[in-house]
Amino acid sequence: MTTPLRCVLLSETLDLARLFGPVLSEIADAVEVVTHPVREGAEAVRLALAWFPPADAFSRYPNLEAVCSIAAGVDSLLACPGLPPDLPIVRVVDPEQARAMSCFVLWHVIGHQRRFRTYAENQARAVWMPLGQQAAGEITVGLLGYGRMGAQVAADLAALGFKVLAWSRSERPPEAGVAHLHGADGLAALLPRTDVLVNLLPLTPETRGILNAALFRRLKPGATLVQVGRGDHLVEADLLAALDEGTLGAAALDVFAVEPLPAAHPFWRHPRIVITPHEACDASPQAVAAMLRATAEALRMGAPIPHAVDRRRGY
Repeated sequence: MTTPLRCVLLSETLDLARLFGPVLSEIADAVEVVTHPVREGAEAVRLALAWFPPADAFSRYPNLEAVCSIAAGVDSLLACPGLPPDLPIVRVVDPEQARAMSCFVLWHVIGHQRRFRTYAENQARAVWMPLGQQAAGEITVGLLGYGRMGAQVAADLAALGFKVLAWSRSERPPEAGVAHLHGADGLAALLPRTDVLVNLLPLTPETRGILNAALFRRLKPGATLVQVGRGDHLVEADLLAALDEGTLGAAALDVFAVEPLPAAHPFWRHPRIVITPHEACDASPQAVAAMLRATAEALRMGAPIPHAVDRRRGY
């Protein structure tokens, strides 16, 4: 009988045992879950499941061979000052998460198309004012980032008739319903044509702060921003200025540089901002458990770890 790999749960912000306990018990044949800090047998810990781990957590487990994120993003792990430079990081890949992200983006794109925010304002003032309808084909959606989630979002938008422009770091082959752009010239071509800009980029040194005043000024006047990438993509003061000046018409924000968003933050009370608490899409507990099992099996066999992150690229 194979001995399960010992896996420690590391998070300062979430109770991972409560969130994932039931599904982790289903993979007990492959993974033995323990809670940080491990008092006895820390040297036997070979795997970690983490989300915003304590700064000194990794130093307690000298024989760690991999750390798994509970999400597709791994920023909270990369930002941990105690993360060993050569420790493999593993992310979740969950098709259902991509579909959930697509539904979230569609909500905001259709809201822009059908002017839902204006209707809500009119309702508050008891104003009956039909605004007319725009066909989906009259709306151009610009996607920043074209990974698994970007591809799902693009396909669903195109299926509804929206014009889709997708920008990525490298050139991509032609695709029905999606115009692919890349590099500085591609971004310059995308922005002035875009009615709704959707940020789905990974966070890298090159993309940090990309949502800034210079970019907003290049968008079609009155465009809507849908920010579902990473909080540090956005220069917050530039967004507020762009909204107040009318450069941007509205913004939907799901991710923030500081989470939870502080109660005194001006985003909460801005009339042209919609806030959601980093809930555009979550990986299912079953996908997290499957990732842990696959990682444990790879470590046991000395095989490559599925969905390990390339630290140079940041994803």
